[in-house]
Amino acid sequence: MMKNLMEPFKEAQQLNGLALAYMGDAVYEVYIRKFLLESGRVKPNDLHRASTRYVSAKAQSAQLHRLLESDFLTETEVNVAKRGRNAKSGHVPKNTDVQTYNHSTAFEALIGFLFLTGQLERMEEVIYNILNDSDEKGSVNA
Repeated sequence: MMKNLMEPFKEAQQLNGLALAYMGDAVYEVYIRKFLLESGRVKPNDLHRASTRYVSAKAQSAQLHRLLESDFLTETEVNVAKRGRNAKSGHVPKNTDVQTYNHSTAFEALIGFLFLTGQLERMEEVIYNILNDSDEKGSVNA
């Protein structure tokens, strides 16, 4: 029998930071794509260019720093982000420095953790906080 894929994943607490980031990358990308389509964009090139303002390592790293500095994250969320940041991928990023890449992985791990543990409302709070911040700065309309 098939399990409901939206149920919390009981083993999520034990997953390493890279596994959490793997999930978080996909979930965050879906939210950003939906947000951009709802904003009225339909041309693939426009969608791709706009999405990189949110899903690039640089953008994710910057948003993680902003969330940390504003004390928006709980202690558990900070610890999960640290787990993601400290995970060793054995992979050298092409278009960014290692520190930015590690912070981006931390952000993705946080999103993945919230999703896999069934904390969807909190995950959406984090994502909407980012979208609202970016919208206030005008990056959505560029």
